[in-house]
Amino acid sequence: MGLWYEKVIRPRLFAMDPENAHEMAISVMEGLGRFGGLCAAMQKAVQPHGTRPIELFGLQFPTAVGMAAGMDKNARAWRAAAAYGFGHVEIGTVTARKQPGNDRPRLFRYPDEEAIINRMGFNNDGAEAIAQRLKSHAKGKQRLIPLGVNIGKTKVVPLDQAAEDYLSSFNQLADYADYIAINVSSPNTPDLRKLQGQDHLRELLGELSRANQARAKRLGEAPIPLLLKIAPDLTFRQMDDVVEVVYETGVSGIIATNTTIARPGTFNKVHEAGGLSGKPLFSRSLEVVNYLSRATDRKLPIVGVGGINTPVRASMMMDAGASLVQIYTGFVYGGPFFPAKISRALAPRHRDWIKSRKNRR
Repeated sequence: MGLWYEKVIRPRLFAMDPENAHEMAISVMEGLGRFGGLCAAMQKAVQPHGTRPIELFGLQFPTAVGMAAGMDKNARAWRAAAAYGFGHVEIGTVTARKQPGNDRPRLFRYPDEEAIINRMGFNNDGAEAIAQRLKSHAKGKQRLIPLGVNIGKTKVVPLDQAAEDYLSSFNQLADYADYIAINVSSPNTPDLRKLQGQDHLRELLGELSRANQARAKRLGEAPIPLLLKIAPDLTFRQMDDVVEVVYETGVSGIIATNTTIARPGTFNKVHEAGGLSGKPLFSRSLEVVNYLSRATDRKLPIVGVGGINTPVRASMMMDAGASLVQIYTGFVYGGPFFPAKISRALAPRHRDWIKSRKNRR
């Protein structure tokens, strides 16, 4: 299947404009997602045998591999994710207001490096429209895998009003999400990464955590898990500051990492603006996951993402301390059943991870 995609399908997709090809892939997944029974059957066929779900954040993840945010920005394709072997899916990034994103072209492939540079700029339909889209697919038995909703700052909102903007998205979307990811790390929204600074971050996460607790009390249920998505370009000192705020505010975990503004290796001659993802990002993402895992004594769940394009790299990320992994660029280059391939390769570590987690309790 992988060879068929590589030799037949991918060359045709890659002959298209990258964003048009992306739209076609989303439309195919959206169509498949309308057939719930077929998706469930496909999930059963591709899921590794003999593994129990990973229990994390009060949720059950049938495999360790998730779809990273950025693929399904507008909650159109997520219902088909399980059919491809994903164990969770994260939609977005969603902003409180609808926005078109940056001018095209804004998505660039680098096949020789299995990389992508994007400067999409949080193009999405806005929290209200996406909440309505999710409303007809409530939590519970209708979902084959957990659904995360990634939220970010609306471009026109000033930094000093960011917390209010994120709260608007949270309040509209929390009822339809299994977890909320807080994106403060995209390089494509001006000043967004300043929210990773300790003072800004403490205010933002504090406001969201308080709203989360109030919502839980009002509904008589547990708070929804909040995860923070950080950049790979932070220094270790900055990561320490992030961890301190995460513990203070009761955030459930960290997603590491987003795209990078660095241009490692052969990319030092590439001057296209935007965030770099894919194979060149892996070593730094792995380093960040390893550092965070050690800094938190492996007690804070970390979702490892960035440059996972082979089963070996997925295993390395788990060995470095990730509880789950996510892929996006690897999915683009590896094809529709690449997630299932990664899941099968991780199955032994999946079982070992469950055992080690029990031993740490």
